[in-house]
Order: sequence, then structure tokens, then C-alpha cells
Amino acid sequence: MVKFGADENFNLLIIQGLKRRKSDLDIILIQDVGLRTEDDPVILAWAAEERRVTLTHDIRTMPGFAAQRIEADQRMSGLIVVPDQMPIGPAIEDLLVIAECTESEEWESRIEYLPL
Repeated sequence: MVKFGADENFNLLIIQGLKRRKSDLDIILIQDVGLRTEDDPVILAWAAEERRVTLTHDIRTMPGFAAQRIEADQRMSGLIVVPDQMPIGPAIEDLLVIAECTESEEWESRIEYLPL
């Protein structure tokens, strides 16, 4: 099963819905590990070390930093960009499919955008 790390501004309603539907889902909030004010490169480095796929709404900067890690041949444990305007229900459904049907290793060096 995929392990997630949710970016600081990730919609908590999505996280709550994910946990409600799958109570054993391994998801950590960036702020819960003391990275709330850190820049994107630090968050991606932490996620790579922890082997967690990063969830973000930040379409503006996070994909670029993730691509830089890939180009520099640094571990990038995966990035899933969920558009702010995506309805909560479909976002939860897509993320549950990812969580249940893939493994964290499959997300290495991948940047994906929802909806699936």
C-alpha cells in the first residue's frame, strides 16, 4: 500500500474522507512532523527519505521542484497534484484507488495529476 505525506495546505476534508473510508491508510501531515514552514525542496527531500508519495494542491511550484530532483538523479518518491477545484468526493475516490492498487515503489520519480 502507498504511504502518503500531505503538503501543508492539503485539504483536510480529503484527508478525513480518506481515513474514514480506509482507517489503516498511512498518511502523515507535513505539519505533524515539524515541516509546516519549510520550502517545497525540503518537503520533497523528507518524503523521499520516508518513501512517502507527496500529496499537494500546489500546481505552481511543487511539480517543478519534483522534476528538478528527478533531473538531478535524486530520489523523488512521487508527487500527486490534486487541483484545488477538483470536487472532494472524486479526489477521495482517485486517491483510494492509488492507495489500494499500487505500491509506494511504483511512484518513484513520478509526477501525476488528478483526476486519474
